Amino acid sequence: MPYSTQLRDRLDRDEILVCPGSHDPLTARVIDEVGFDAIYMTGYGTSLSRTGYPDAGLITMTEMVRNARHIQETIDVPLIADADNGFGNAVNTIRTVREYIQAGLGGIQLEDQTFPKRCGHVEGRQVIEKEAAVGKIEAAASVRDERDEDLVIVARTDALGAVDGSVDEAIDRANAFLDAGADVAFVEGPTTTEEVERVGTGVDGPLLYNCTGISPLMDAAALEAAGFDILLYPGVCTRTAIISMYEAAVDMKERGTDAVGEVYREMDELPIGGLHEFSGFPEVVEWEESYLPAHEQAKYEDSLGASISDTDAESQ
Repeated sequence: MPYSTQLRDRLDRDEILVCPGSHDPLTARVIDEVGFDAIYMTGYGTSLSRTGYPDAGLITMTEMVRNARHIQETIDVPLIADADNGFGNAVNTIRTVREYIQAGLGGIQLEDQTFPKRCGHVEGRQVIEKEAAVGKIEAAASVRDERDEDLVIVARTDALGAVDGSVDEAIDRANAFLDAGADVAFVEGPTTTEEVERVGTGVDGPLLYNCTGISPLMDAAALEAAGFDILLYPGVCTRTAIISMYEAAVDMKERGTDAVGEVYREMDELPIGGLHEFSGFPEVVEWEESYLPAHEQAKYEDSLGASISDTDAESQ
């Protein structure tokens, strides 16, 4: 079943869909192992991990689509991928949606910021005029209906926190996006629970909540009661990766090989297995045994093929 169909089926359930954010296939594989029903590709994390730059409109559509394709290929659940502002006007959005559909995703998220865009939780955001924003969603919906009718389109508005923005303007745009063909509305950047509740009652359709940054850290039950259907934790894994790598680097600098050995042992003890097992090497060995000529298989028996069945502690 296509991932887009799987995502639609999941959204038909009554319970809120919780989606942790992933910035690359590695983090997505870890999240998938834990058992979430869907994963979100964070634009901020993608920009930072792929280019080293923050979420300030400095990453290209090609880089974003490539990352989304690799993530979706890695996991067994639908991916909702950030598609920024469609990387231009309605015409650019048409190509953007086509490219994301070719990547086989469950859903995409489009927003109404100007180009270049910036993170939805920093100052200085600006949105395009409402008519142009609605046109981009209409264009995206037309591509969906032509290429993959089950693709879930999440339409985000930054009108609440934009220059001269307001909750009323954001709610108005969210409803207009739903009327234009979006499947889920996303009002970015509420700063109080009162604003969250106003969005929940004011938007007439499925709603996504972004639990990060300047927005209240509300739990799934409270958001479900307020009328939300999807809950994102977009940056937790990116932050966790940064924290863990920083702490490991400091420990390695201070204690050297002793610290390295502890890392190897700790991973071997995880339920997901050691590095080789987690990364999928046993499956690669199965492919080799099934499809490679016998004389080529023999090359691996006394080297890599033998070691990958061992634990990381033995093979490192």
